[in-house]
Amino acid sequence: MSDNQATLTVEGKSIDLPVRSGTIGPDVIDIRKLYGQSGKFTYDPGFTSTASCDSAITYIDGDEGVLLHRGYPIGQLAEHSSFMEVSYLLLNGELPSQSELDDFTRTITRHTMVHEQLTKFYSGFRRDAHPMAVMCGVVGALSAFYHDSTDIADPQNRTISSHRLIAKIPTIAAMAYKYSVGQPFVYPDNKLSYTGNFLRMTFGVPAEEYEVIPAVEKAMDRIFILHADHEQNASTSTVRLAGSSGANPFACIAAGIACLWGPAHGGANEAALNMLKEIGTPDKIPHYIERAKDKNDPFRLMGFGHRVYKNYDPRATVMQKTVREVFDALKVNDPLFETALRLEEIALNDPYFIEKKLFPNVDFYSGIILSAIGFPTTMFTVLFALARTVGWVAQWNEMISDPGQKIGRPRQLYTGPAARDYIPVSQR
Repeated sequence: MSDNQATLTVEGKSIDLPVRSGTIGPDVIDIRKLYGQSGKFTYDPGFTSTASCDSAITYIDGDEGVLLHRGYPIGQLAEHSSFMEVSYLLLNGELPSQSELDDFTRTITRHTMVHEQLTKFYSGFRRDAHPMAVMCGVVGALSAFYHDSTDIADPQNRTISSHRLIAKIPTIAAMAYKYSVGQPFVYPDNKLSYTGNFLRMTFGVPAEEYEVIPAVEKAMDRIFILHADHEQNASTSTVRLAGSSGANPFACIAAGIACLWGPAHGGANEAALNMLKEIGTPDKIPHYIERAKDKNDPFRLMGFGHRVYKNYDPRATVMQKTVREVFDALKVNDPLFETALRLEEIALNDPYFIEKKLFPNVDFYSGIILSAIGFPTTMFTVLFALARTVGWVAQWNEMISDPGQKIGRPRQLYTGPAARDYIPVSQR
């Protein structure tokens, strides 16, 4: 906590507001008592200049291209860690010892099965239902099956529900895919890793032995790590807002999934892949670059720029390397990747994009990798939700554990009619 004060003058009256300091990052002006002292609110559409909470989980410096989980750089975690280890880190604050990691992994593995009656939910959806619609419904229904872990005031209940969510989301996601393609569900094989198990449940069939390709398994694990948490983004804020009302954890995560479904949030990698398909070959890039610069042209470069990052997205560097590894392992020769590399090169050297700081983000490459592995574009956001669940759960736990937490209640700048009297319909 800083001893500094910020002074705001409102209608000639000076109001002192405390300035708070975090471990790193900019200080914040605490305005919680502003309304009581001045009768005024602040106005911040999109909350882009507002810290909605304090958190010890994830730190982002968009200007410098920095992303830290509990202090550890995302590049180091993606290169040397595993998704299970990162999950433990996000939930518990420190990297685990080998015995702690083994215990945590066993615990998650024990919860990978879903209640058999839950599988009946899938037949209630149309076969062509979007997998994210299925995810919203099925995850939201978990509280009806696991109501023994919904007492949010009980730390043990919170831990059990957190583990259940992390463990069951891959099973639910794989079942959503299987249902969409008309194949039977594949139950978990707990001898496999978290990521290998998910790949088998998604692409395996009961009549055949499924072989997990190590390079693909590692690539998916990296993708999960890179999407595990990203500070107070739209879906995480949704989970926290839902949780602030006392809603059960399964409902809160379902709310996060619904928010993530939006194309401006979780659907960006699908949009980036579609853009690359539209461009086609590297020789057409200059034409599309000029279109992207034209404000009157609806074409936009997807996968470039970020709401927070004003520098190169640190996750994109890992993704570029991972694409090569996956393509080599699967012997894929995809012209889209060459188009992506050339587009990145041209954009990074174009004064227009440099001035506007439009650098490639994680979505620019992740769609290409997922497509090469065999996922349809409708599953891209589902995979995002799978990975982000651990971040949502960690953020939810942190919020519930805060004794000073209040129900979220943003205010507004009202611009509608002033008070007026009702006029009977016969006189209108």
